[in-house]
Amino acid sequence: MSWLVTGGAGYIGSHVVRAFGEAGIDTVVIDDLSSGHESFVQAGEPFVHGTILDGELLARTFAEHPITGVMHIAGYKYAGVSVRRPLHTYEQNVTGTATLLAAMEDAGIGTIVFSSSAAVYGTPDVDLVTEDTPKAPESPYGESKLIGEWLLRDQGIAKGFRHSSLRYFNVVGSGYDALYDTSPHNLFPLVFDALLDGRTPRINGDDYPTPDGTCVRDYVHVSDLAHSHVVAAQRLEADHALESAYNLGSGDGVSVGQIMSTVAEVTGIDFTPEIAARRPGDPARIVASGELAARDLDWKMRHSLTDMVASAWRARQASVETPPVD
Repeated sequence: MSWLVTGGAGYIGSHVVRAFGEAGIDTVVIDDLSSGHESFVQAGEPFVHGTILDGELLARTFAEHPITGVMHIAGYKYAGVSVRRPLHTYEQNVTGTATLLAAMEDAGIGTIVFSSSAAVYGTPDVDLVTEDTPKAPESPYGESKLIGEWLLRDQGIAKGFRHSSLRYFNVVGSGYDALYDTSPHNLFPLVFDALLDGRTPRINGDDYPTPDGTCVRDYVHVSDLAHSHVVAAQRLEADHALESAYNLGSGDGVSVGQIMSTVAEVTGIDFTPEIAARRPGDPARIVASGELAARDLDWKMRHSLTDMVASAWRARQASVETPPVD
């Protein structure tokens, strides 16, 4: 039996696929390669090149492979850009999820883990975000993820689907030198690209009410994240009761200033970040509790900030020698 991993050729999805393999669980990858890379899919891994908006393709995939559950990671993940491209975001994340759920229902597959986002909370006015913190998304991306959770909830009520949604903030690091974050919008790639190009990385605002004046966020290692995705899949398939949603949070967070210092230390490149103006809407601190996930999904922070930066830098350097293949 296998699990279908949507978006399995992406940064997070490819790590989840490998975590499944290490747990002895077969997978099938589907990805349209809009942000993923075919080279992130291991040789011999069943790979379907296409979009989850294609219901007929999904039906064929379910018919051709012994799939028992779906790990749904595919999606348009750029919150800032989603403000300019709301219809595209809703099509990819809402229509795509609805199409996937319909194909699952037709194929008699009723188990799904959904890659949601801490963007469903917007800018919460609390020191520590819990699963009960009010949902107030501030972008089409965050709204689309919350709607995705509602779709799973309603399909669970109507059709008995077993499901759980995993919410997280900033995913960094690498578990394998061949896999790394290629997003043009995320902090680590932006910093590494600047250093490799001979430019100075930039911090947006250093006058926040935090210990060093820079924003504090949750940063979690992608391998820790992938592990808990697989545990969620295993427990749902074993018919264990899970919460409808979990935060995969650090509980304390790190500042952008700490990240910059750690990058300089790990890379050996001495630099002082440029300080730019604050970005509108950036809260001083957003950190989530991971207590529920620790209880049910074997969630824990197994990697230090140094581990996160060092593994990400090592993979990014390896990519210079072997660029990813789309």
